[in-house]
Amino acid sequence: MNALILAAGRGERLRPLTDLLPKPLIAIGDATLLDRHLRELQRAGVRRCVINVAHLGHLIEARIGSGAQFGMTVAYSREPPGALETGGGIKHALSLLERAPFIVVNGDVLTDFEFSALPGQVEDAHLVLVPNPPDHQGGDFALVGTRVDNASIARFTFAGIAVYHPRFFEKSPPVQRFPLTPLLRAAAAEDRVTGQVHRGLWMDIGTPERLTDAKRFFTSK
Repeated sequence: MNALILAAGRGERLRPLTDLLPKPLIAIGDATLLDRHLRELQRAGVRRCVINVAHLGHLIEARIGSGAQFGMTVAYSREPPGALETGGGIKHALSLLERAPFIVVNGDVLTDFEFSALPGQVEDAHLVLVPNPPDHQGGDFALVGTRVDNASIARFTFAGIAVYHPRFFEKSPPVQRFPLTPLLRAAAAEDRVTGQVHRGLWMDIGTPERLTDAKRFFTSK
């Protein structure tokens, strides 16, 4: 299975740190977020990974290169200034991925989720969900058995880790800026999205406070 790491975001809330460093290259403990994802994807058997880049993307390409150091091949989906949001970014990268289900992971999450636990086949999409964190008590989705549901009581938050079938994007807009969530909600309404819950380590490194928490976590280990 191929994988796509979303690494094109500006990281506005982490400025001024992200004025000089793309968020996925922030070090947590002894490794950057991006290094951790590549290492764990390789452990799960991924041999080809695409990374989408925009803001300071040249720094990501200089660090990761061909991906040989991680035992895989890495290609880059280069986006225009301002990037294409999650939906547009994935659609833009499809030409670099095989016509088969592929893993997508947000480059700014810290997790101990094992990618080998993901299914190899999906209808439209398969999402990894986590219990709602304190800063997102409203959640994103409900889970009924293994089916993701748009119920009003959303007990889980989308972890930014998923498997998508390329056909999931056939009804999406052409390559341009567009969000992913409306596509997921439409597919869930048609009962075409499955999911699983991860109850281990998961942090969205999106604010200075969460970055401090993540670094404190590894310092205390």
